[in-house]
Amino acid sequence: MSSSRARADFTLRKIKKSDESGMAYVIQTVMPEFGCSGPGFAIHDSEVGEMYDAYRGKDRAYYVVEHKGRIVGGAGFAPLEGGKQAECELRKMYLLPEARGLGLGDELLHTCLESAQKTGYAFCYLETTSRMLQAQRLYEKFGFQKLTAPMGNTGHFACDAWYGKTLADGS
Repeated sequence: MSSSRARADFTLRKIKKSDESGMAYVIQTVMPEFGCSGPGFAIHDSEVGEMYDAYRGKDRAYYVVEHKGRIVGGAGFAPLEGGKQAECELRKMYLLPEARGLGLGDELLHTCLESAQKTGYAFCYLETTSRMLQAQRLYEKFGFQKLTAPMGNTGHFACDAWYGKTLADGS
């Protein structure tokens, strides 16, 4: 099956309340796959089980990828905790293995950046780990620049790779 045909079976949309357990499953599956299950990783954030409520404000959004009624990935943005007013953070971008390599990461990231810019953000920050090489390549493809230190106060002290991107250039 061609990847474009396979891609057609996936839907990207805003999160619904009924998606919370599916998205929690994605996060709790993908993070340990990359050795990111200990303290200081997003897998322990209280919002993992309450993603719909956590991203309901006008200054944030969360998108999920659905495949035949099952949540297989997602990504969102929200204000950068401890950051400046025009700074947001890309948060919890994960895809299960069956959703990778189809361009869904590109679509999710583009959707988040476009939405963040329309919301009024001028800068997007993200944290990841050096173990997530494919994710880092995606971020760099979208113009994110590697930073030398973390920003804000996210509580993700175990992350060791930080990126930032100015959104004013049209993301």
